[in-house]
Amino acid sequence: MNKALIQKVEKSFIEKFNTNPMLVFSPGRINLIGEHTDYNDGFVFPAAIDLGIVAGIQKSDTNTSTAFAIDKKEAIEFSFDTLKPSSEGNWENYVFGVVAEILNRGKVLGNFNIAFSGNIPGGSGMSSSAALENSVVYGLNELFNLGFTKEEMIFISQKAEHNYVGVKCGIMDQYASMFGIENNALLLDCRTIKATPYKIDFKGYELLLINTNVKHKLSDSAYNDRRSACENISELLKIKALRDATEDDLANIKDSVSEENYQKALYVIQENKRAEKASEAITNDDLKSLGALIYASHDGLQNQYKVSCKELDFLVDQTKDNPNILGARMMGGGFGGCTINLIKKEEIADFSSSISEAYKNQFNMDCSIYSVQLSDGTHLINDNK
Repeated sequence: MNKALIQKVEKSFIEKFNTNPMLVFSPGRINLIGEHTDYNDGFVFPAAIDLGIVAGIQKSDTNTSTAFAIDKKEAIEFSFDTLKPSSEGNWENYVFGVVAEILNRGKVLGNFNIAFSGNIPGGSGMSSSAALENSVVYGLNELFNLGFTKEEMIFISQKAEHNYVGVKCGIMDQYASMFGIENNALLLDCRTIKATPYKIDFKGYELLLINTNVKHKLSDSAYNDRRSACENISELLKIKALRDATEDDLANIKDSVSEENYQKALYVIQENKRAEKASEAITNDDLKSLGALIYASHDGLQNQYKVSCKELDFLVDQTKDNPNILGARMMGGGFGGCTINLIKKEEIADFSSSISEAYKNQFNMDCSIYSVQLSDGTHLINDNK
């Protein structure tokens, strides 16, 4: 965890509110494998990381509450009885949404002040939004002794995003951020919302994220199209979700669906299997097999589910003949964001330099590179109630 970030939040809070805060760290997340399987009741394999959000929070002795986004230098005062979403895209909706969901559950909240800052790059697909929501609900739960379990808190965070931000997200991001375990990834069953931790020994390898720094406009409509295609095929198969289908089941209705939608459904079924096989590879300390599964995941996302883009494909293609990289794929919803790469530690500097140059030459823009470690989930840094 970044000491400078903690000190920055503590100092900013004291300067603004003239009191010592309780401090909460809530991490961002990566996803090793299992993409677009969450809304199909399938398996995902996320992990919390050592980049995240630090929030300072304390009770207020005024009749309003204040949220302060340190990095944006913006503060907003609000009252519980007039709570409603701000205009779309505003950061305060994440805070307002969590407060509204807590109040909807009949809990009594007092006024409070919160200030936060983070080191998760925006738009990178590392779930800064889930980290912020979790830091708010966790902090308020501690401050006002609300008695929520961690599981109840992640559903509050998810509902906040649905109802105040307008994003119908699954539960993976909030779960990984809240329940993360250092040096572990979590095989999460999105139907039961139960996860099995798998300790990963990366040996001489490390996870490297490369951010394309693009986000193509297709993403929202494409997500809705794919979700709808999966639901329609599930209906045809008379099952609850594609998680319950086999490749043979799908073959039986191939003539009733378009080739495009057949391939999308096939991808989901195969990706679910890959997530489960990844847990076996990790158990067996078989990083080579894990890398092959990661490459296969990207191939499916690119050619079957069709949610990749030329920038992501370029970054993955550049790794394929590199013996120091075991696997690479796009991570997240698609059409931009990051690739995740399993690379030898001692090769990171050389590869980072060469990929940056190649990307700049190809697209006339810079990519951004981050090394990440697997971290514990949302927790208190201190306990200044």
